[in-house]
Amino acid sequence: MSGLPFTTEDSLAPYQIIDAFTVCFKNILNSPNLSAHIQKVKGDLYNRDYLAAFDDDDKRFAYASRWTPARALAYASLFSSLTEITTLLKEPTFAKNVLCIGAGAGGELCALGAVFARLKEYNPTSSSQLNIDIIDIADWSTVLNQLTSYMKNTWVYNHQSLNMSFVQNDILTCNIGMSKYELITLLFTTNELFAEKRKETVKFLHTLCQNCKKDSLLLIAESAGSFSHITVGDKKFPVQFLIDMILVGKPDENDGAWEVISQQESLWYRVNEKEVTYPLKLENMRFFYRLYRKK
Repeated sequence: MSGLPFTTEDSLAPYQIIDAFTVCFKNILNSPNLSAHIQKVKGDLYNRDYLAAFDDDDKRFAYASRWTPARALAYASLFSSLTEITTLLKEPTFAKNVLCIGAGAGGELCALGAVFARLKEYNPTSSSQLNIDIIDIADWSTVLNQLTSYMKNTWVYNHQSLNMSFVQNDILTCNIGMSKYELITLLFTTNELFAEKRKETVKFLHTLCQNCKKDSLLLIAESAGSFSHITVGDKKFPVQFLIDMILVGKPDENDGAWEVISQQESLWYRVNEKEVTYPLKLENMRFFYRLYRKK
């Protein structure tokens, strides 16, 4: 899988995902101040000042309207291309609990919703549910509530089958019980965590080893290339090398709490702009991912 498909059978169509943002953020997209807010966010992100980038609703809505739609498309393609995730979301009876860490901007929410809604079409009245818990250090509640309301009203037959709960907190210092989740995602978040608090991030990854339940899934994705290198002493390591060491164990020994069941070091998602229309540019994405399963 060197490139992700633009659209898949196991997700809503890209235009349906983009429609969520066009409708929810109509006023934002029409605002004369949008470009100024986007430039502020760009500056903060360039300086890797992640707290400043998202410290008010203007910046959060600017980010969510500018960058989240393309992220949601890519994530939906990734989720729906991973058999273990589609098998989980397709199951017709039980409630599935997913934790999305650092996912306040809504990309993971819309992508999971798009895959669940498409798979739910096969059993629209079944009792299965998708409960998405999102934790982020900034207050993304307004953004997430708008997107959730749209998804409930537009994408699923039964409003109660798709649910979102948001917690504003720092994943590195708060105490969240991990044992109830079938899937945890860390998408474009680990670099930020390592940049802010390296020691605490290592400790958090060890917590995942101790507290997640058997057979639960952990999906980590991050930018491919040198941006995702971490300096330790006088050496630079790819961030995925450090994560693998903690979760899986030393190379060839595999003595850790997790096993890698799917991975790619460099993967492109390219937007087909002939099939979707959006007022702002939809970026192509290149990233690596690891899908782990708890032993």
